[in-house]
Amino acid sequence: MQLPDGIVAVVKGDCPTCRLVAPVLEGLAVTVISEDDDAGLEVSYRNEIVTVPTLLRVEGGRETARIEGWSRPQWQAFTGVEGLGPDLPEHRPGCGARAVDPATARELAVRFGPPRVRPRPVEQAAQQDEAEACFDRGWSDGLPVVPPTEGRVLAMLDGTARAPDEVVAVVPPDLVECTVEKVAVNAVLAGCKPEYLPVVLAAVEAACTDAFNAHGLLATTYFSGPVVIVNGPIARAIGMNSGGNVLGQGNRANATIGRALQLVIRNVGGGRPGEVDRATLGNPGKLTFCFAEDEEGSPWEPLSVERGFPPGASTVTLFAGEGPRGIVDQLSRTPESLARSLAGGLRGVAHPKLALGFDAVLVVSPEHARVFREAGWDKARLRKELLELLTAPGSELVRGAGECAEGLPEFLADVAITKFQPEGLLIVHAGGRAGLFSSIIGGWVNGDAGSRPVTLEVVP
Repeated sequence: MQLPDGIVAVVKGDCPTCRLVAPVLEGLAVTVISEDDDAGLEVSYRNEIVTVPTLLRVEGGRETARIEGWSRPQWQAFTGVEGLGPDLPEHRPGCGARAVDPATARELAVRFGPPRVRPRPVEQAAQQDEAEACFDRGWSDGLPVVPPTEGRVLAMLDGTARAPDEVVAVVPPDLVECTVEKVAVNAVLAGCKPEYLPVVLAAVEAACTDAFNAHGLLATTYFSGPVVIVNGPIARAIGMNSGGNVLGQGNRANATIGRALQLVIRNVGGGRPGEVDRATLGNPGKLTFCFAEDEEGSPWEPLSVERGFPPGASTVTLFAGEGPRGIVDQLSRTPESLARSLAGGLRGVAHPKLALGFDAVLVVSPEHARVFREAGWDKARLRKELLELLTAPGSELVRGAGECAEGLPEFLADVAITKFQPEGLLIVHAGGRAGLFSSIIGGWVNGDAGSRPVTLEVVP
């Protein structure tokens, strides 16, 4: 609806200030538009009216000026008419417009906004519960989801500047093109806020790279699934947890970002347990496994910087990992002793006699990190020490050694072998300030036969 030239007043019936100035408007040559009918609501939405009453000056069908609320001096200057409302107060603030009222804004975006979403309405019986309908259609990971109404998806899309029809990735196992809109739908299902969407998009892109190999990770009978590690200002901006209980429950961003990635793989790519997902046991992290690194309290450079991104960049690192396991050392006060404890825990990843074929993330808590900080050990020094401690004669690791059939091929018996390749041991600082504990997230098979960690920058 094009506005008529001249002065246009936008009002609503339940606004005290609008009722107060109604006699003034009747005496002026203005067009009055009320938010109390659909036409008025559309005008208010399309012209981004925030407060009523609002006076607009329109020339050639375009707004050239506006004022909000009631102010006699401003209205007189705006209209060129003196002596307006002599019995009214000099000033009176207006009310919030219906176009920005949270109760109606989402509906108006659907009705009057640009066609950003191509919805495919799902028929639902009048008495059917929305949450149960989502379960019935197979959209859930086993927990209740948020029904992805058009309004909710539109609100989610406000979290990114990327076009809804932009293809983010081709999602395995069915190799389906996944648009920003489809990611937004699953972010709604997961319970994300719009400001989380750029992180979810980056996670989806990283997961669908050849290097990460989401299809292989999904199809393996191993325990692992995607682990999302977030670095940079975005983590603080969206309220992610990098401190106490960092690998546990209780933080909406941590919980829903990882869940949204898994729902994209399920609902877009077709990766469902019992079908392509062939995990023998799995792990609870396959519902969601996402956390932020504690960069401010860390004695080391962030994981993102170590992986080639500049300081201050917001990134997502995808790692194919199993559930976390704890390392307890409450007595070590030297870095040498603590490194031995950490190495002892790392030795058990996959199996104590299996080496080089698996990666790991070592999550060092603040109390343990303090020991290394006070001794001046940087991350490179710690990694070097761990790799040396985790190097063993092949004769101890080959099949049959120690009366254990599992192990490496016999031809490696005369070779000294380290547990991890240097680039396969990631070190991250996170966790609560109390507790002399750290954690290990063991990886899936690495390299071309498995998965390599992938880090991408978060795009707004």
